[in-house]
Amino acid sequence: MKQRIFFFAIGILGTGLLAIPVLSGSLSYIFCETFGWKEGLNNKFHEARPFYIIIAISLLLGLSLNYIGISPVKALIYSAILYGITAPVLIAIILHICNNKKVMGEFTNTKWSNIFGFSALIIMTAAAVTLLYLQFG
Repeated sequence: MKQRIFFFAIGILGTGLLAIPVLSGSLSYIFCETFGWKEGLNNKFHEARPFYIIIAISLLLGLSLNYIGISPVKALIYSAILYGITAPVLIAIILHICNNKKVMGEFTNTKWSNIFGFSALIIMTAAAVTLLYLQFG
C-alpha cells in the first residue's frame, strides 16, 4: 500500500513539474500575441526579450506564492472555480459569434451545432451554479 502511495505522489509531483513550464509559456504566448510582440521558444533572448521576461516573471511569481502565504493548492482550487464560472460566458460568446452572418458568412452554425452548443451552455451554467453553491453555500 505504501508503495502505491509513493508512486502516486511521484506522479503528482511529476505532473506539477510538467505543468509549470507549460503554463508560464502559455501565458507568455498570450501576452506577446495580444500586444504584437515577437514570441517563440525558437527565438534567442535578444530576439524575443518580452517573451522570455514574461516566462521568468511568471515562474518567479508562481514559485513565490507559498513564501508570501498563499497556498498553491488553494490557488489551484480557486482558479478551477474561476474557470468553471467563466466557461458558460465563453460558450455564450462563441455561440453568438458562430451565429453571426456578418462574422461567419456562410459558415454560421447549423441547427445541430446550435442544439449541441446550447446544450453545453445549459449544462455548464448548471454546473457553474452548482459549483458556486457547493463551494460557498
